[in-house]
Amino acid sequence: MNTPSAQPPPIPRRKRFPWVLYGIALALIALFALAPVFSVVLCGVIANAYGCKVDEGSVHPCIINGQDYGHLLYTLGVAGWFMLVTLPVGGLAGAAWLVALLLHRAKWRKTGLY
Repeated sequence: MNTPSAQPPPIPRRKRFPWVLYGIALALIALFALAPVFSVVLCGVIANAYGCKVDEGSVHPCIINGQDYGHLLYTLGVAGWFMLVTLPVGGLAGAAWLVALLLHRAKWRKTGLY
């Protein structure tokens, strides 16, 4: 007769804290908050590299490889004004992210899942 050998029960595995998900959420918050800053920096780098003038007052011609990119540079520069909204919203979202992280981590440790 074949009798199954007695095997000990499997050792329960501890679930890992979802640091990766929190990191991804923080990166998305930061990208949202800083997107207008990146836009202005990109505008400045391109304008300086090709000797173009950019300001919020009007579109100035900027010829790069035979194409006029003045309107695009103007749009990138003026998009920086969105940071008046995105930076405070991103700051509030970052604070909410931190509170959620701390509460989740405290509950995780209390329940012994760490």
